[in-house]
Amino acid sequence: MGRHSLAEEPVPHPLDPPKPQAGRGETTGSHRVVARQAPRRRIAGWPIVAAGLLVLIALGVFGWNWADSVLNNRAEAQAASCTGGRSQIRVLVTPQIAKPVQTAAARWNSDLTVVHGSCVRVEVEVKDSGEVLGALTGQTAMDSIGGLPDGWIPESSSWSRQLSAAKPDLIGSPSMSVASFPPADYPFIGLAGASIDDTQQRGTQSFRAYLKEPAQQADFAAAGIRPY
Repeated sequence: MGRHSLAEEPVPHPLDPPKPQAGRGETTGSHRVVARQAPRRRIAGWPIVAAGLLVLIALGVFGWNWADSVLNNRAEAQAASCTGGRSQIRVLVTPQIAKPVQTAAARWNSDLTVVHGSCVRVEVEVKDSGEVLGALTGQTAMDSIGGLPDGWIPESSSWSRQLSAAKPDLIGSPSMSVASFPPADYPFIGLAGASIDDTQQRGTQSFRAYLKEPAQQADFAAAGIRPY
């Protein structure tokens, strides 16, 4: 029988490098080489912060306007209802200045102006300055001018000086010019007395300040009377 020779695998030499194993990729030691991943792009943070600030500002503006609207509506409702009560003041004026003062009083009354917690209504009556001074100083009856007024606007400060000299206790607040037409300076005098309460005194002073505001001063100018 013929002999078959078996092909023997060569015995590796101790100094030969080891053969790579089948089915294995390139390795370093016993581990695969992991491919480097591309670095992730970072999203800039400032647009997000800016958008957040804009939202906060918008919410703040909205909240402020809403609160302001609520307060205004509440104030208007309180004024319209006059929950603090109603009061009335009489102001006597010289004929030369009657028209702009009456116009101002109508505007004041239509706004239901609140003073010292009460809606204060202003009534303007036209009286000659000599007649008013005579009644206030006792030369004639107080009833001749309808009783003690809350305020008086004569045409000149000379009238207020005469009243201050004769009846200083009737002066509730110092006279203050609200307009001028030389030699007239139209002083507004706040009066005091048993029939005039604190609300009326404050209302008189507030109406005097109201006459010095631009809208009322424009009425004086339209009547040919210069601002104070």
